[in-house]
Amino acid sequence: MEATLSTPGRSEARGFYKLSMLQCIGFGSGDLAQNLIYQTISMYLLFFYTNVYGLDPAVAAVMFLIVRIVDVIWDPLVGTFVDKHDPKLGKYRAYLILGGIPLTAFAILCFWNGFSGSLFYAYFTYVGLSMCYTLVNVPYGALNASLTRDTAEITKLTSVRMFMANVGGLAVGMGIPMVLKCFDPSETTDMSMSDTAWFSTMALYGCIGLALLVFCFSQCRERVVMDKSETENVKVSDLWMEFVHNRPLRILAFFFITAFAMMAVGNAAGAYYINYNLSGSAEELSIFMGLGSIPAFIFMPMIPAIKRMVGKKGMFYIFLVTAIVGMGMLYAISMVPALRQHMWLVYLAQFIKSTGVIVATGYMWALVPEVISFGEYTHGRRISGIVNALTGIFYKAGMALGGVVPGLVLAFVGFNKDAASQTPLAEQGILWLVAVIPAILLVLAMFIISRYELDDDVIDDINREIESRHK
Repeated sequence: MEATLSTPGRSEARGFYKLSMLQCIGFGSGDLAQNLIYQTISMYLLFFYTNVYGLDPAVAAVMFLIVRIVDVIWDPLVGTFVDKHDPKLGKYRAYLILGGIPLTAFAILCFWNGFSGSLFYAYFTYVGLSMCYTLVNVPYGALNASLTRDTAEITKLTSVRMFMANVGGLAVGMGIPMVLKCFDPSETTDMSMSDTAWFSTMALYGCIGLALLVFCFSQCRERVVMDKSETENVKVSDLWMEFVHNRPLRILAFFFITAFAMMAVGNAAGAYYINYNLSGSAEELSIFMGLGSIPAFIFMPMIPAIKRMVGKKGMFYIFLVTAIVGMGMLYAISMVPALRQHMWLVYLAQFIKSTGVIVATGYMWALVPEVISFGEYTHGRRISGIVNALTGIFYKAGMALGGVVPGLVLAFVGFNKDAASQTPLAEQGILWLVAVIPAILLVLAMFIISRYELDDDVIDDINREIESRHK
């Protein structure tokens, strides 16, 4: 039986609730908040560790891998706990507060250089950050599926969510270099700012993120959730059973791996690419990273219309190919000295790449409620926490690849942070990370998403069948 916190209007079928724009913005503010932390970690933590904190790239790469292994154990425990319990503040939204406060603290501590070079401190803060991120992100992902079953509303919700997530991406990609310069107005041209500037910048971003999590909490109402009696027997082993029996979930999970690996590799390499391949300044890095988010403000509001015209899979194909074209342009421009002197060409290629990446990886979140409903349709339980723990494991597996691969590649090509300029092999290795490896991952992602079978008509029939059972 579904718990309902408010009475639906006359035009609403049970479960197919309509969402106001304020509710969509409120929900999206949760992703904006998390991106102020996630994107900062993804884009800049490896650079901070190697160029400010003093870790060897290979050592940092191993640490990123170990933290993701911890996540594989931790995420199912969180997903199971969330499904089995029903806090007074809300089954899912409560954790925006309960997990958001320690998440903010650990994020700030990750960029503190008080124990410069200490591997133990780096592990302690990064593991703590990752565990608290799960405490927020898994329930937040489940919150999506608790607001409505209506696929049109979920598409609108996802569009607003990803629009706001990319506001966070823009605030990080373009804003971090600018804020660092404010806290460290020295003549330093690259991102190796003072440790105090990094700490102050993360403190600012963390506190803003926490305020946004509180706003998200205040605007979300959970109306499509299972009664406590129906989830009290949820076990960690249900995660693996769900993975085995839910084919759409398996396909989506593997898409998450490739998509997040692609994003993490490219994001981690951005600062190195501008600083060493192009000898760029902090201002140029700000523009380059900012262009990773700007296309969202143009194309995310258009997603519902684009999907109606070309279909769900067609939209994925179009934008994944667009991203590959942009990566090919980046590679070609970077290989020709005469071309890479013109930064506008680099910016154009980054804009095209980012357009494809943003739409394809943004809309994939709209598929999570679909695989949750498919699971409920097949076995009768809406275990949103378990499903989001599974997707969490796989996207963190992608992040692990994204964290490990750059460090290993940099170590392999002999990257030297103290050198005024890098060797041709080191520059080529950075270029692999910016364009070649992400493009290969996107080709794999296209193959994976081609196997996804839940189109809108199918999922709408499934949701109507579920609602008829409840009646």
